[in-house]
Amino acid sequence: MSEGAREGGGRDHAWRHPAPGRLIGPGHPAGDFLDAPRWEILEEGPGWLRLACPLPERVRNPRGQLFGGFAPTYVDLIALLTLRAGARREERPAWLATVSMRLDYYEPVRGTEIVVESRVQHRRGRNAWVHTRFLDAEGRPLVDASTVLRETDLPFDEA
Repeated sequence: MSEGAREGGGRDHAWRHPAPGRLIGPGHPAGDFLDAPRWEILEEGPGWLRLACPLPERVRNPRGQLFGGFAPTYVDLIALLTLRAGARREERPAWLATVSMRLDYYEPVRGTEIVVESRVQHRRGRNAWVHTRFLDAEGRPLVDASTVLRETDLPFDEA
């Protein structure tokens, strides 16, 4: 049986059961690549997160900066998790789809860790607008992003 598969079909979502103080456990394809099981929750509330995110070497260029193309991957995963922030982890949510994403880069993202703040700005029907910022160690903004997510009719457990 392949990794992530379980008896009777469907996937084993072990990543949905993180260690205390963490947002996501191991086993999520994008999350594992971004080293998300090591992301530390600094603050969390309904619809908002503040995280300390290590930047593994594989997402940094030879100058030690985050490759620009990986920033949207962080934003996408964090925005999806922000929509669920503050909710009971054992709930079975609907599948979410990213409808739109915009990023502005103010400064290169340098170093081995960043702080990320993310907040649901607005909800209307099945759509949610999420604002995400990457900050340096001094709290200066590096990346500013806006993501629109849509709840679908697909059950999460059938993914």
